[in-house]
Amino acid sequence: MLTETDELAAALKLAAERWPQDAGSGSKLLLRLVRAGEQALGQEREQTRARRREAVSRTRGQFRGIYEPGYLERLRDEWSA
Repeated sequence: MLTETDELAAALKLAAERWPQDAGSGSKLLLRLVRAGEQALGQEREQTRARRREAVSRTRGQFRGIYEPGYLERLRDEWSA
């Protein structure tokens, strides 16, 4: 059970324009909106992952050789003190 707020009414109106065959059924329109939202979120997630993978690929090895050999071990030794 949902309360038809102004936002929900506007979304259902847009959905009825997009899927006129279901315009007479609020529940069908709502289900279509949920499915469309799920697809959009999935696409957004994949685009974000692709951008992150590209950034990692672009910067891979960029900082190689900045720290001299043994730097990490010396740093860790300081932490235990």
